[in-house]
Amino acid sequence: MTLGFAHFLVEKVLSGGEISFEEALSLMNLQGAQTYDLLAAANRIRECYRGNRISLCAIINAKSGKCSEDCAFCAQSAHHKAKIEAYPLLGPEIIVGAAERAWRNGARRFAIVTSGKSLSHRELAKVCIAIERISRQDKIRPCASLGILNQETALRLKQVGLKRYHHNLETAASFFPNICTTHHYDEDLTTIKIAKRLGFEVCCGGIFGMGESIEQRVELAFTLKELGVDSVPINFLNSIPGTKLEGRHLLSPLECLKILATYRFILPSCDILTCGGREVNLRSLQPLMFTSGASGTMVGDYLVTQGRPPQEDLELIEDLELEVDRGVSN
Repeated sequence: MTLGFAHFLVEKVLSGGEISFEEALSLMNLQGAQTYDLLAAANRIRECYRGNRISLCAIINAKSGKCSEDCAFCAQSAHHKAKIEAYPLLGPEIIVGAAERAWRNGARRFAIVTSGKSLSHRELAKVCIAIERISRQDKIRPCASLGILNQETALRLKQVGLKRYHHNLETAASFFPNICTTHHYDEDLTTIKIAKRLGFEVCCGGIFGMGESIEQRVELAFTLKELGVDSVPINFLNSIPGTKLEGRHLLSPLECLKILATYRFILPSCDILTCGGREVNLRSLQPLMFTSGASGTMVGDYLVTQGRPPQEDLELIEDLELEVDRGVSN
């Protein structure tokens, strides 16, 4: 592979072409100086399709723990022994207050996230109240991550004004049985298809570093492309004691950046965000995430782990002479 391989493919993407699975795999396998060629090329694609605006989102863990699913990475699973705080669904006023704080920290999207496969009718009613109140404030745009969707639940969310639904696939279909055995991958695909069919924007990505192969990382990207998702959160495993993946080694910073860059080649127009695990996996190379294809990030804390102060991310964006996206467009 020559140094100009990434350059050849970037011209292909910038002219409206698409790269193949084999080409994406070759990008993911680049080494040495060619890695930096890849990162720079991905940055060109980001600038072309997303400009210099960086989108910021935030989440609230609105219902924590006691989840019936056995996802190997998840500290909230009832199958694991992770030491986390478990609590029932928070009240609408708490959720709305968290959305206000997220807006003050620069976020323009705010996701209400709940543990469990799905919500009860009573829980859904409370979440809908929070969504309506956040929408009325017309500051930050609400998003919901409430598990597996059915048509009835999706329609209810649409009625109260929700525009975006989040549901990660977590990994490739071929690796999913190694991560979760309590539901089938097709259930996740159906959730995304229901959301798309009803006109929701869809935020859908995965977690990397769980033992998947490089081929499976590319497989997930092409699945997301086929589904036509709008936003792709990239998480890197931060293994938590008490889960099945406890003690798994972190990815190297450059490996993380190659994932971001290759996903930018495959999904040039999508919003690609670095989310959970970026602090511990990217370490001192965090600034390079925005010059390697990422067009956004999550600010504040994650579901059960702490993030870094939002002001540090705002300063990072300013130092790179990029702009925080103050609007609500993709």
